[in-house]
Amino acid sequence: MPVPATNIRRGQVILHEGSLWIVVEAEARHQQMRRGALQTKLKNLQTGDTMIIRFRSSDKVEFAYLDKVTCEYLYQEGDQYVFMDVENYEQYHLSVDLVGELMHFVKPNTQLQVTFYEGQALTVELPSAVVLEIIDTEPGFRGNTATNVFKPATVETGLEVKVPLHINKGDKIKINTETGEFVERVNI
Repeated sequence: MPVPATNIRRGQVILHEGSLWIVVEAEARHQQMRRGALQTKLKNLQTGDTMIIRFRSSDKVEFAYLDKVTCEYLYQEGDQYVFMDVENYEQYHLSVDLVGELMHFVKPNTQLQVTFYEGQALTVELPSAVVLEIIDTEPGFRGNTATNVFKPATVETGLEVKVPLHINKGDKIKINTETGEFVERVNI
């Protein structure tokens, strides 16, 4: 059943030109004297090819009928990520090509929804934000909370994020999984 293309979000799987495509990026764009459009970067789940498509607000897309299973992320093995079904303990392998960029937000022993199409694991569904610990950054200084200046920081999964100057190594921060941007420091 076709739905408006404006419903497309990162990580979803759509049927396009007879193939399954995962949405790697989705960004709303507006151009002068034109209606808004949704520019997407899609990756073919069968071939691994990528393409950029701009959907107009009047375009329709069809989402693939998918099953979602709660799984726990265990570890990375070569170019595969290993997940375990929390109900029956069955293990699934997802390739780095399919979920590599998404896994920068996931640490081991985290429970996620794994998406299946006709019995094959395709992708993971991320929460809107995750809390991760900073393992490397320049030292922060007291009083630098009011500026809009950022510095690079590396979190426990290896993701690099721009954070305010007052954030220190060991702090836990909330990161938006759609944009990859710092949201706030978390006191846990």
